[in-house]
Amino acid sequence: MRTIAQINDKIHHRCAVVLTVEELKARVAEIGVTQAAKEVDVITTGTFEPMESSGAIINLGHTDPPIKIRQCWLDGVPAYAGFGAVDLYLGATQAVDYTGVGEVPDTEESKERGGGHVIEDLIADKPVQLRALGQATDCYPRTSLTTTLTKETINQFYLFNPRNLYQNFIVGVNGGDRTLFTYLGPLQPRLSQAVYSNPGAISPLFNDPELELIGIGTKVFLGGGTGYVAWEGTQHFPLQKRLPNRTPVGPAATLALIGDAKQMNPKWVRGCYFKNYGPSLMLGVGVPLPVLSEEVVKHCAVQDKDIVAPVVDFSIPRRVRPTFGLVSYAQLKSGRLTIEGKSVRVAPLASIFLSGQVARELKQWIIEGKFTLTEAVAPIPMDRSFLPQDSGTSSRLPDLF
Repeated sequence: MRTIAQINDKIHHRCAVVLTVEELKARVAEIGVTQAAKEVDVITTGTFEPMESSGAIINLGHTDPPIKIRQCWLDGVPAYAGFGAVDLYLGATQAVDYTGVGEVPDTEESKERGGGHVIEDLIADKPVQLRALGQATDCYPRTSLTTTLTKETINQFYLFNPRNLYQNFIVGVNGGDRTLFTYLGPLQPRLSQAVYSNPGAISPLFNDPELELIGIGTKVFLGGGTGYVAWEGTQHFPLQKRLPNRTPVGPAATLALIGDAKQMNPKWVRGCYFKNYGPSLMLGVGVPLPVLSEEVVKHCAVQDKDIVAPVVDFSIPRRVRPTFGLVSYAQLKSGRLTIEGKSVRVAPLASIFLSGQVARELKQWIIEGKFTLTEAVAPIPMDRSFLPQDSGTSSRLPDLF
């Protein structure tokens, strides 16, 4: 029906028809898939959820005399310095460690800070204290550095996130007798509550289930700025079992993303902390889907009642845990589940409202001609298995995980 070049021409001339994925689903209910495909050029999707496999590349610029940094702390959070002399990688989940920088401040807030909070502060142009130790060499004689950084006083500052945008995820419950502190937050004992993290039918990868529109080089909304799909994400598992509508029944495809953090907005990049688990990062990501065929609209018409996630018991401390079966996202969003005859309250980790707002903001960018679409330079592989580590042997995980 259309090409990306044709859609971009309409964007340049401010005449592209853009709907958020929520608006598209409502439009399909009114006029059907075929007519909606004729009317709409771009569909915007979005999510705002924890994405702990994220981090920032930072280049400090050289000092005089030069330093080859081997250990480094940013506001007390260790950054990795095992490559270029003044290149750093700050992981979102790296916890604060004041052993290299002096006495630990005696506040709960300081103890709960991590890499995600430092990334958020730098994006907000707040000052960050750096302390670094160097390896003395003939070309890098300096051995220590203490200074204050902002995003304006460093060279490169970009997010390079190895795993964002899970296509689907799990629902966590706790069938044991004590509270468990997990990456889904605290799970109360005896099936007292359930937690899920994916925003469901508005999430980007549920609406392009076989990644026919999204590939390496696809331009996205990342943290309030422009980003790109850099590669498949870590733990990418597209061979997950799928329903007839091609959506997966559990964790499946993932994407690695990259983008200039200096352009980002702290509204969409927020450090967070999970009690007794550690720091992480809440991140807003939006993906535009070009309507190149009627099939695109058919996939984007998927509803929460048509997609499912597995309910997993975290009280069993194993890689593959028992499940209580599959539940639809419509059930999850109702706020209650029934598990073994018990009514269980349910809450999302993702913000459903802010996920929708990401899609709306991206829609506005496109309407105003500020954001055009890109052709992928290569597809995301869809034949990856998921290999565990078991005493030096590898085999594909069971179909669910």
